[in-house]
Amino acid sequence: KHPSHCEQIVDYMKQFGSINPLQALQDIGCFRLASRISDLRKQGYPIISERVNYKNRLGEAKHFNEYRLKED
Repeated sequence: KHPSHCEQIVDYMKQFGSINPLQALQDIGCFRLASRISDLRKQGYPIISERVNYKNRLGEAKHFNEYRLKED
């Protein structure tokens, strides 16, 4: 049995410290990171989100969320 996306996301955050939507898609194959984070929060995981701002190739201001497990 393969681990679920939720299990893989938790493992990824533990191993690398955080995860963002691009990493989730490239490394896990998860297109809906925000939905899985919501599922994990409902399961009791203390997950912090941080908004990351950047400019796209057209110079437009954009943002995405990066998620990490809250330290005890």
